[in-house]
Amino acid sequence: MNLRPLIAVTALAAASSLALAGCSSSDPGSASAGGSSSGAIRVVASTDVYGDIASQIGGSAVAVTSILTNPNQDPHGFEADAKTQLAISKAQIIMENGGGYDDYVDTMRSSTSSKAVLIDAVKLSGFTPIDGELNEHVFYDYPTMVKVANALAADLAKEAPSKAESFFDNAAAFRASMTRLESQTAALKAEHSGDDVSYTEPVPGYLFDAVGLKNVTPGAFSHAVEEGDDVPPRALNDTLKLMSGKKVALLAYNEQASSPETSQVQKAAEKAGVPVVPVTETLPKGDDYQTWQQANIDALKAALAK
Repeated sequence: MNLRPLIAVTALAAASSLALAGCSSSDPGSASAGGSSSGAIRVVASTDVYGDIASQIGGSAVAVTSILTNPNQDPHGFEADAKTQLAISKAQIIMENGGGYDDYVDTMRSSTSSKAVLIDAVKLSGFTPIDGELNEHVFYDYPTMVKVANALAADLAKEAPSKAESFFDNAAAFRASMTRLESQTAALKAEHSGDDVSYTEPVPGYLFDAVGLKNVTPGAFSHAVEEGDDVPPRALNDTLKLMSGKKVALLAYNEQASSPETSQVQKAAEKAGVPVVPVTETLPKGDDYQTWQQANIDALKAALAK
């Protein structure tokens, strides 16, 4: 579990009196989460990854607010404000990653006594900690995202029964798109299963698992980076040797959480000719979930082919 401070909640009790005009929405055409004169179902998502899925499943029947949308923002250092607190208080459905990734959602839910339905992706995933550790980045696991879409469709149907058929049809379309992505990872697995790879953080871990790749990064390195701690010198040295000796097929680099140590490893990989695959935890500007993941698969395929 990622134990880095995820947020400093700065909202005050007076937040309920503030307007939500500045709240970001994953769907530019949707109403703000503070309310919807059209009667749209108010959905608040911890990041634009889940906000985009909400928009795909709910369509025009939902007003989606994504709390974190900046592709240049490290999600672990995000700070919420009063508008975010108000959005949470008015939401009918809240979508979070869970697993300690976005605890700010639970903090704000508790402070506002929210009665919203909660969709927790980690709980839906069925993944459990191994030796006390859980890779919470389940948005790189396509079967989990299908479970999220199905759960959302069911919850939306309860909120708006007359539109249930549309929600379930949209969920079916989403499932089909995930099947297409999974067929590509299966094809890569047939060719590259067992290949040694490395990452600065376990962000793409579930995608690597789907392709059958073997992460050989020293655990002390990736753990320290994820927790925001200093990397032990030996772990850094061992990771650098993986790059300089070209002992891995690629390095996956989290663009949203760089540090002197990760930058050093990235430069070592580039110098040795090890392909560097950038990964993110939120959607690149203009991408939906499927486009983002397709780009990740394409980048992985290109790197493994070198």
